[in-house]
Amino acid sequence: MINLNHRNEGDAAKAPTEREAFVLKTRFTELFGVEHPIAQGGMQWVGRAELVAGVANAGALGFITALTQPTPEDLTKEIQKCRDLTDKPFGVNLTILPALKPPPYAEYRQAIIDAGVKIVETAGNNPQEHITELKKAGVKVIHKCTAVRHAIKAEKIGADAISIDGFECAGHPGEDDIPGLILIPAAANKVKIPMIASGGFGDARGLVAALALGAEGVNMGTRFMCTKESPIHQKVKEQIVANDERATDLIFRTLHNTARVARNAVSQEVVAIEKKGNAKIEDIAHLVAGARGRVVYEEGDADYGIWSAGMVQGLIDDIPTCAELVSRIVADAQAIIASRLNGIAGLSPARAAE
Repeated sequence: MINLNHRNEGDAAKAPTEREAFVLKTRFTELFGVEHPIAQGGMQWVGRAELVAGVANAGALGFITALTQPTPEDLTKEIQKCRDLTDKPFGVNLTILPALKPPPYAEYRQAIIDAGVKIVETAGNNPQEHITELKKAGVKVIHKCTAVRHAIKAEKIGADAISIDGFECAGHPGEDDIPGLILIPAAANKVKIPMIASGGFGDARGLVAALALGAEGVNMGTRFMCTKESPIHQKVKEQIVANDERATDLIFRTLHNTARVARNAVSQEVVAIEKKGNAKIEDIAHLVAGARGRVVYEEGDADYGIWSAGMVQGLIDDIPTCAELVSRIVADAQAIIASRLNGIAGLSPARAAE
């Protein structure tokens, strides 16, 4: 369900001429109490208070990345820091991934609950335990998944919403290699709860396409990395702007844990080792260590380690504030809907606003 509403009802018969002419309302905006159908999902080393607050103040939904914080106590402090910067809704991402020494997920979850956060994005392995406990505390859960079957399961175990990740996305796109153009409507055909689309989204055209495909909004990661509030080094932001849609590599393919990362000297070395065959995690561990990726973001050496970026790099050509980015996307989406698409359908702006 998508409503295209004017902010000023007295102008309801006029075509949109300014950025603030319309508000896009969907089940996503209504469920989570945000103004725009845009989310900034969890990103390791990136999803910190300053970015999340910038997203929230722009009217979108941002998520602090829980495991970026070294301890649950540090997460509590980061949540408070975000609250000091915004009075708008925001959430926390809790990603559950296999590890030789798993972090204390239950303690991070309890820190989220104790801090009074009411929106959580889960991702990774089976989230059932976490969804159950979060729901008991009155938390709304959006689960990020990469396959229709996972979306169906998330709905069955109580998720309030789904974020469906197409193959274009940064990070872990799953092992099915299904792009968003197929995955989004396929998931929309099967789940009844609100769903947002992730992977390859960075501008108004993507938002309108996602809405047409059955999503209730979009999730953007790489695009929000490249904003003024993003806590990564300016040189990394400039590298994203310089990169095109081909500037990613798929690593861990042979280990069946595929990750899409920005193409650099390190990712190319990992790909070369995997191509030799019979690669084990021990053969590449020194190259893919998370600490090296953190150095990339902090010091700006884009070739020092592995860092995540999606194919949407090819659509990014500036470094705006979050407010500038969100308002531009929404305004341009409204213009596409009200002018171009309605024109193709033979509808006037006045009829479209009814």
